[in-house]
Amino acid sequence: MSHLSRRPESGPDSYEVGKAIPHESAALHTTGLALYTDDLVGRTKDCLHAYPVQVFVAKGKVTTLDVQPAYAVAGVVRVLTGADVPGVNDAGVKHDEPLFPTETKFFGHAVCYVLAETLEAARLGAAAVVVEVEPEPALINVKDAIAAKEFQGAQPTVQRGDVEEGLRAAPHVYSGTFEFAGQEHFYIETHCALAHVDEAGQVFVQSSTQHPSETQEIVAHVLGKHSHEVTVQCLRMGGGFGGKEMQPHGFAAVAALGSVLTGRPVRVRLNRAQDLTMTGKRHGFHAEWRVGFDDDGKLMALQATLTADGGWSLDLSEPVLGRALCHLDNTYWIPNIRVNGRIAKTNKTSNTAFRGFGGPQGMMVIEDIIGRCAPLLGLDPDDVRRRNFYTEGQTTPYGQPVHQTDRLRAVWDQVHTSADLDRRWAEIAAFNAEHPHVKRAIAVTAVKFGISFNLTAFNQAGALVHVYKDGSVLINHGGTEMGQGLHTKMLQVAATTLGVPLAKVRLAPTRTDKVPNTSATAASSGADLNGGAVKNACEQIRDRLARVAGAELDVSPAEIRFVDGAAYALGNAEGVLWEDVVLTAYYQRVQLSAAGYYRTEGLHWDSSTMTGSPFKYFAYGCAATEVEVDGFTGAYHTRRVDIVHDVGDSLSPLVDLGQIEGGFVQGAGWLTLEDLRWDESDGPDRGRLTTQAASTYKLPSFSELPTEFNVQLLQRAHEEGAVYGSKAVGEPPLMLAFSVREALRQAAAAFGPDGTSVDLASPATPEAVWWALAEAAKGHEHGHVADGADGAYPEPSDPAAPERHPESEVWQHTDHHVTTLTKV
Repeated sequence: MSHLSRRPESGPDSYEVGKAIPHESAALHTTGLALYTDDLVGRTKDCLHAYPVQVFVAKGKVTTLDVQPAYAVAGVVRVLTGADVPGVNDAGVKHDEPLFPTETKFFGHAVCYVLAETLEAARLGAAAVVVEVEPEPALINVKDAIAAKEFQGAQPTVQRGDVEEGLRAAPHVYSGTFEFAGQEHFYIETHCALAHVDEAGQVFVQSSTQHPSETQEIVAHVLGKHSHEVTVQCLRMGGGFGGKEMQPHGFAAVAALGSVLTGRPVRVRLNRAQDLTMTGKRHGFHAEWRVGFDDDGKLMALQATLTADGGWSLDLSEPVLGRALCHLDNTYWIPNIRVNGRIAKTNKTSNTAFRGFGGPQGMMVIEDIIGRCAPLLGLDPDDVRRRNFYTEGQTTPYGQPVHQTDRLRAVWDQVHTSADLDRRWAEIAAFNAEHPHVKRAIAVTAVKFGISFNLTAFNQAGALVHVYKDGSVLINHGGTEMGQGLHTKMLQVAATTLGVPLAKVRLAPTRTDKVPNTSATAASSGADLNGGAVKNACEQIRDRLARVAGAELDVSPAEIRFVDGAAYALGNAEGVLWEDVVLTAYYQRVQLSAAGYYRTEGLHWDSSTMTGSPFKYFAYGCAATEVEVDGFTGAYHTRRVDIVHDVGDSLSPLVDLGQIEGGFVQGAGWLTLEDLRWDESDGPDRGRLTTQAASTYKLPSFSELPTEFNVQLLQRAHEEGAVYGSKAVGEPPLMLAFSVREALRQAAAAFGPDGTSVDLASPATPEAVWWALAEAAKGHEHGHVADGADGAYPEPSDPAAPERHPESEVWQHTDHHVTTLTKV
């Protein structure tokens, strides 16, 4: 067992990791005492308020920008424009996001900001600014961008084997297209930044950001300063989900610029409508594919093209697309595969990171393929999925060995057993036979999600730990807290490593002058990276104190163990209190602080060839979902969900259970409820986000929760080479929600004859489900044509490929989702 993953030999009752404790801020959250960035405004004297001047034209050149009328509004102090920027007028790492643009690229693009004594004065001042725009043709949906060949960024390919030969040899070949929507983050706390400048010109920014170091870098280059002149702190976030990884930087830069120019603190806080219309979402995708199966339902070949809707700029679209390509296989061995990727450039907000970071979109394609094709093969989707699972020794399409495939089967089998699926499937068959207008179904899906940043350099972290003379401990690390429980886990890691009670340890807010050059808290890697760094720092201090305690107890330092706040020699019940050892160390001039560091070993990735081993390990999980669908309306409810998830040896089981439940519900929201809509008319509102409030954008609520929700952590799942044997948990559970969508598909199919293949739009709203079950009820066998026609059908990425195969069937499920399925 590795040093990093080994837990103390004193037994689980004597240390803090693995204990089911509440979130460290739970009491503050529930009593309203937790401080967020905007709460600091009331504690800040003479703060100015910033308000964006949004232009409601999806694409155009700004011909007039007259800010003088704003100064006639009482309380307006300054209007910030591009002319005020002393450094670089750009808020993105790709240098394609002007902070103060001269062209509008999406409906609601902000071209300047008004600073005023009150928020109302700033709003009135913004309304007074005169902006004239010369409109240009705008591309709103991804299909139009594909047709116009409007792409941005790299166009990678992941491949292995001989796809053409695999398709020729396959007795069953199908092709299809699939377009599915993005998702709004809808964090409770909108984007917010508060900046001030001290007497030396040092800029201090409080920001709701998942990536303080990158926020620091962007603020510095906008101001024309060095990074050491800018400090960024994140107290906590009221949710992030990836939406605060890249997008906060510009708002922090506006606050900092305003503070530098006025000498006063400046607050930028978006209201909900602004946040929805100005910030990016989860990438929607368009997929074209061609797949071959053998007679037993085993995958033989897959060719696909994935097109991500990047919005107006690159943001994180390239790595999102890369992860999508690397996760299209999900849990399945595909011997011959070629997946092409590209990023459409549309006139919408710049799409960005969202929990799963492209992984869900990639997996969505293969799960949809199996769900659609299994009935055409005359096979149960449950059997098709399991038959195609990876086995030990096989590699992913990009060349990484897939280990722990026994865990994949373990979570799958445990769900089938604990959920009593055989009995319930029989009961559902009887229920459906007796109820012509209501149908039930259970679907089971699994997940294999790679943990680490694809970019190897990001897989490092730092920490700073102080032990004070009274024995109390303060830890700093580079991760940020957005409600996911990272700080809770870091407190448990520090207390366990030092051998002290949890009450001895406090955690300070994340800030760049304490731990520099940090990576974003993203990619589900927060606990792995920062836990490794915290553990390293604590071990340095513990080893120094072991020498002090060894001298006190007259034994070798190697025989010293710190347990429950005291130092003991092996085999000796008499010890020295932690506080006494610390104080003795101080008088002996032993250093009581340490900077920790961790880097994930064994990673390598070549983005030019899309090959390597970018992930430290894979997290596995499985979910079974039962739904009931009303045949008259398409309305449905989730009756029961059973999940078994692999988190290794959990650092904090209560936190992990919460993450699994929350991730699953958020995934179900993406797949069934959350329907982003833009105005695609040719009128003046073209490009307007029409779902820009909770009244029009439906979020999961208590009514969408399953009536019965069972979650189990996979036992005896120690992860070698990870901090205290744990595994990441943030993102993988979201993809377990595929079981909800697949259950809805099977329930819709139950309205038709056996073997009915159902195309289901995403999100699978009640409307979409009704269209699907209505088609099924007509008795259509979707896509049935002559079997074994292996003719030279153009590949999906071939520009010459026809929009429809002459014998394909097309269904319009909603007014913006068209899917096709062809058997060739």
